[in-house]
Amino acid sequence: MRAVIYEQTGGPEVLRVVERPEPAPGPGEVRVRVARSGVNPTDWKARTGRRPGDPAPFGRQVPNQDGAGTIDAVGAGVDRGRRGERVWIWEAAWQRPEGTAQEALTLPARQAVALPPGASFDLGASLGIPALTAHRALTIGTDGPLVLAPGSLVGRVVLVAGGAGLVGHAAIELARWAGATVVTTVSSGEKATLARAAGAQHIVNYRTADAAAEIRGIAPAGVDLVVEVNPIANLSLNQAVLASGGSIAIYADTGGDTLSVPIRPAMTANTRFQFVLVYTLSEREKDQAVTDVSAALAAGVLRLGADAGLPVHHFPFEETAAAHAALEQGRTGKVLIDVAAP
Repeated sequence: MRAVIYEQTGGPEVLRVVERPEPAPGPGEVRVRVARSGVNPTDWKARTGRRPGDPAPFGRQVPNQDGAGTIDAVGAGVDRGRRGERVWIWEAAWQRPEGTAQEALTLPARQAVALPPGASFDLGASLGIPALTAHRALTIGTDGPLVLAPGSLVGRVVLVAGGAGLVGHAAIELARWAGATVVTTVSSGEKATLARAAGAQHIVNYRTADAAAEIRGIAPAGVDLVVEVNPIANLSLNQAVLASGGSIAIYADTGGDTLSVPIRPAMTANTRFQFVLVYTLSEREKDQAVTDVSAALAAGVLRLGADAGLPVHHFPFEETAAAHAALEQGRTGKVLIDVAAP
């Protein structure tokens, strides 16, 4: 079977297609025949590593955490009835050499989650890390909720920084499903259109408006929760609009790796800063996120395509390097690799 691998860190050019034996599932595992492999920022950052030329994890790494396909074999201890099940895959390559950029892979059965009828492989491959990250960001407030469901965020105001991004898109959809009032910031009219299509009720272009004044006009008592992609650039804005006791969920290091927080304003407002990385969450937190995301998916809340606020960009399997390059260069929308024919 075909697989994309890299043996040392570096740019997209380190990715190459090879032939390798088809894997067999071990105890507690399933084998998934991959249809789509999703590319996230975490995938190209892992490929880049700390510096070019370092050995790849495990000596040879298949990239990409997310994907979708069909279970065609199961290992000992797994319900044989799962064969033929259409699934979405999450966290395939975390501390494992086997990502989704290959024609078939084995992984723990809990990381291959049933797709509801009508949900496409494209949509399934677009969930994973972005949706689970958004879920965690929306459930870190000082008073919860621990479970995301219809009504669980009623009465809350959520500010999503970068509403046209992958996590931002999922956060808008999930927050609206849970009943929150959603405000999002964007940098262009095109991205405003995408955020509106995703379901944001209030959109602020921070390049053409006084963002703090606009957000305070929308939420005079302040924002309860910020889903933050660029904590350094947005620190002053967040402190200006956050309600007393509000929380800032930081899931990315866009803009740098050192955040300097003025203590007195944050202390006065009882501000909570919560950092979010899906990979190192507890198993309980991951399982809850998967359960809630699956419920939202079954309810038709999570959508894909330009008319839903998330354009799709397909790349042939042989052009996985180009897919990585496109996302690394800032392509807006979801980048998918067609492992099997569309």
